[in-house]
Amino acid sequence: MENSNGKNTFKLIVKQGDPILVTPEEETEKGLYFLSNLDQNIAAIVRTVYCFKSNEEGNANSAEVIRNALEKVLVHYYPLAGRLTISSEGKLIVNCNGEGAVFVEAEANCEMEKIGGITKPDPHTLGKLVYDIPGAKNFLQMPPLVAQVTKFKCGGFVLGLCMNHCMFDGIGAMEFVNSWGEIARGLPLSIPPFMDRSILKARNPPKVEYLHQEFAEIEDKSKTNNLYKEEETLYNSFCFNPEMINKIKTKAMEDGTVEKCTTFETLTAFVWRARTKALNLVPDQETKLLFAVDGRPKFNPKLPKGYFGNGIVLTNSICKAGELLENPLSYAVRLVQNSVKAVTDSYMRSAIDYFEVTRARPSLASTLLLSTWSRLSFHTTDFGWGEPILSGPVALPEKEVSLFLSHGNERKSIHVLLGLPASAMKVFQELMQI
Repeated sequence: MENSNGKNTFKLIVKQGDPILVTPEEETEKGLYFLSNLDQNIAAIVRTVYCFKSNEEGNANSAEVIRNALEKVLVHYYPLAGRLTISSEGKLIVNCNGEGAVFVEAEANCEMEKIGGITKPDPHTLGKLVYDIPGAKNFLQMPPLVAQVTKFKCGGFVLGLCMNHCMFDGIGAMEFVNSWGEIARGLPLSIPPFMDRSILKARNPPKVEYLHQEFAEIEDKSKTNNLYKEEETLYNSFCFNPEMINKIKTKAMEDGTVEKCTTFETLTAFVWRARTKALNLVPDQETKLLFAVDGRPKFNPKLPKGYFGNGIVLTNSICKAGELLENPLSYAVRLVQNSVKAVTDSYMRSAIDYFEVTRARPSLASTLLLSTWSRLSFHTTDFGWGEPILSGPVALPEKEVSLFLSHGNERKSIHVLLGLPASAMKVFQELMQI
């Protein structure tokens, strides 16, 4: 419910029950569980919600069904019932103590439609649908998996999940959630997890074969960090339908330097240029684009089906703001394409070895970090009440992050989510008019 200023005037009230610990239904392996170097760099908390339609009678046992299925799926994904800790080598590792995932039942004061279309992150409203551990000061004090089932007066309910990215990437996370749904429906797992992450161990001795500029610190000549501190950060969602996407592709190829380009390459280049212009970066300010590439098919041999962990690597492009804006769109597209092509088996293994040698984490200074969720199977999750009518993130993890999500019945449109300082968001909105 919005007023004339576009502000949400409705206040969602959620009454949460006491949290309980859900442990695996059967005895599981105990001890320390190895995480790979690809897991170490993305230990961020990811909060998502899945909205399911039902009538009041139909959702009476929804929380019980989902909780019981969690007990069963944790037998297969037992590290999610453990706790994160730091190894003697200074790396994240899971203590598989079987303590359990945290589960909460809750009730909302309204019909589910009142929370809106959740097309953009809204931590103030959607955050109430995900349970936060009281007093947790960092992710080591949070279980790898926290779940909340919130029932609404219309009969619909929302599953809110809080998961640590170090446990899996988007593909792995959706395989877990969909496996959870399969068990709830009495089905066998269509993709059992492959648990052994030691297949991504660093080489001995490590070999760093590439200049990993995703870790490079860039001087903030434009004082962009101050802009974020001084102004309110606004979050917005921009929908690109197939016609708009084709227009941008045509523009990218009009000078003949790009023969073909994917939707991802085109939108990434378009958003990077628009954000750079909206932030009014000085011409000699370096700007870095970071984005994740699925390394599962890049490894030789490919990672096993159902690999439980992070199979992604960050790749990057760095150029001066003036070069990015003064050149045609094709220039940015070619930068993106070159970054995608750079990701090979040797690049992935070099990235693994780089962390082994340096323990470095990517710098986000003067950076756009783009993550594409548009190919993830958010829409297929089914616990017995059909696929979710809505699903998406609660918030963006960092101010530098932008997300791509698929949209529409045929999932051919793309929603671009991002946050910008208020003054920059106004300019960015104007640049989004195709």
